[in-house]
Amino acid sequence: MDREASGISKPTVSYTQVPPPDLKPATSPVDLTDDTMALHLEKVLQRMQTAGLDALAIYADREHGTNFGYLTGYEPRFEESVLVLHTDGKAVLTLGNESLRMAQYSRLAATTVHTPYFSLPNQPMENTRTLAELIGDAGIVPGLKVGLVGWKMFTSLLEDNGQLFDLPSFIVDAIKSVVGENGEVVNATGLFIHPHYGARVQMNANEIAHYEFGASQASDRIRRLLEQIEPGKTEMELAHELAVYGQPNNVQTICATGDRFTNAVVAPRNKEVKIGDKFSATLGYRGGLTSRSGYVVSDAKQLPSEVRDYLDAVAIPYYAAAATWYEQLEIGMTGGEMYEIIDSVLPKSKYHWHLNPGHLTAGEEWMSSPFTPDSNSPLQSGMLLQMDIIPAVPGYGGASAEDGVAIADENLRLELAKKYPEVWARMVERRLYMEQTLGIRLKPEVLPLSTMNGYLRPFLLNKKYALKIER
Repeated sequence: MDREASGISKPTVSYTQVPPPDLKPATSPVDLTDDTMALHLEKVLQRMQTAGLDALAIYADREHGTNFGYLTGYEPRFEESVLVLHTDGKAVLTLGNESLRMAQYSRLAATTVHTPYFSLPNQPMENTRTLAELIGDAGIVPGLKVGLVGWKMFTSLLEDNGQLFDLPSFIVDAIKSVVGENGEVVNATGLFIHPHYGARVQMNANEIAHYEFGASQASDRIRRLLEQIEPGKTEMELAHELAVYGQPNNVQTICATGDRFTNAVVAPRNKEVKIGDKFSATLGYRGGLTSRSGYVVSDAKQLPSEVRDYLDAVAIPYYAAAATWYEQLEIGMTGGEMYEIIDSVLPKSKYHWHLNPGHLTAGEEWMSSPFTPDSNSPLQSGMLLQMDIIPAVPGYGGASAEDGVAIADENLRLELAKKYPEVWARMVERRLYMEQTLGIRLKPEVLPLSTMNGYLRPFLLNKKYALKIER
């Protein structure tokens, strides 16, 4: 489809009375089924065969465990771990001292090699074999072609991306020493996260229902926080709203008033909210992130004089782009087409957004992104996508209404409705709010994961007014 020729135009945005969303989050998580876990293994083995790999060494630590967890069902809590997967399906977990007990819970049938090199500093390291020898015990032998999987897929135009590795060097060096000159070691993270062919980028109904829990809870807590903002409250008091049932965050929680990150402090502080402050809040759980920013005022008269045109200069143009993102999103469009659309509605040269206008999400907040200039990667049924446009207009506070959606073709929608009727009912209710209250028209395949998709209150103390699309 020639989108330039299709006559896409910037929607009309108004700042007016808008009922805030009163939409319910998921109340309990949906576990991944045995069939889903078996499908994960099948998809990875297929891609290994296509890539001509003999084995994968899949790295994980506390911050970077989603590719490992895609096969095992769990991620390390303390240490590093490496899962060695062979093309015949044989799997070996190489684990440090405190991860050994987790082997019994792995969703993937695997043997175990105790690898104290992955343990915490000064823990017992009384092994009698070198790391290279332990890797050999996991089935990596001379002459193999081994794909290393961390969390990052490199896309440099200046380097050999297959030879850039984000695993610790002591692991990379050991594997290279084992396979020797007749073997080969390559970066294979793309097998998991590449936006065109990665095993993880298309999800089934079970996975979408699984991730909807975190996305809906993150948004619900940000919604609660917005209702609590008032002068005199501290960042820490407000951030107290941003905790959900002990669930692990996948990004640093942000609750910041005034100038952010002074003295290099990122976490919420005992700093009071004041009239005229810039304000931002961000919360992410596995499945999605919600972020909002604006000014702590009731109307433009309370803004500092130099930013009194904030609505017209930043918030309204941003909202027009965000609404356009939601409305144009559809299966089959390429990432490059969406990039061009957003650049036409919110020119990068003027609004200085410098990242991708959206990305894939899953257990981690940012998996990868199809939304790059000239990208030919098509949007596919089963993707979880986050609208993530970040304008940076000099002198002004930001505007943010970041949330996630799933896109699903008719068959996948029917499966969701049949197998997970409560999840489906929440998605339908969110669509109705976006369309009937906010004026944002969605393609049938767009399924909101957040309780706040499209809702932006730029003047945070005026809780009756928000931005919407006028038709």
